[in-house]
Amino acid sequence: MADIVNLRTVRKRKARDAKAETAAENRVVFGRTKVEKSLAEAKSELTKKRLDGHKLDD
Repeated sequence: MADIVNLRTVRKRKARDAKAETAAENRVVFGRTKVEKSLAEAKSELTKKRLDGHKLDD
């Protein structure tokens, strides 16, 4: 015989899991220190400058 499942509980569990996943993604994106953010920005700027330096003018 099949197990009885309360759909409300399943729906709530699914919502909690979705919130936990979103929170984990936000911790990765927003959970960096100021030093880490500035370092990433500096690396990005250096990469952009290098790419622009290799462009050919038409």
